[in-house]
Amino acid sequence: MRKPAKLVIATHNPGKLREIRALLAPLGIECVGAEELDLPEPEETGNTFVDNAELKARQAADLSGLPALADDSGLSVDALHGHPGIFSARWAEDGGGGRDFGRAMERVWREVEAAGPDAGRDAHFVCVLSLASPHGAMESFEGRCDGTLAWPPRGDRGFGYDPMFVKTGMTQTFAEIDPAQKHNISHRADAFAKLVAALGEA
Repeated sequence: MRKPAKLVIATHNPGKLREIRALLAPLGIECVGAEELDLPEPEETGNTFVDNAELKARQAADLSGLPALADDSGLSVDALHGHPGIFSARWAEDGGGGRDFGRAMERVWREVEAAGPDAGRDAHFVCVLSLASPHGAMESFEGRCDGTLAWPPRGDRGFGYDPMFVKTGMTQTFAEIDPAQKHNISHRADAFAKLVAALGEA
């Protein structure tokens, strides 16, 4: 797929939109958020990160008539057999249409502690980026970042589960480090490197 001049970012998450815009800035692609176009959020009915990313990208491309990029990402905790995984955002739903990741992090930690000390604290973030054209083409790219859980949460510079995640080889959480540094080392950065390489070869 060729590098588009304009791209719909199929997310209503402002933190994720900022991060994706920053990662795409070097490519000179004009980005517009789904919320700015009044595009609805589809129900994520897929069984994998790839399923959900492609579902979101396809809907945004079909409704906007523009190429669309969707991200489906989440935290997978070894002690919880990969949960919350594709349900990462749903664990944060507050019942009133909003999301409370503070409560979601508390649930993760509570269930990890219930799993016992031998369960460990290993976790990884997964990100799948799906790029859809309004003509039907679709490509997906997967990134991963391994680390461990920290408690209590630390930092206010990230979003989602960032305050409780420490990348392997580091001591600070993703919410404590400079966002520019995170853009270079995260699961999203890994997926973006693959996306950029593919666009460069197109």
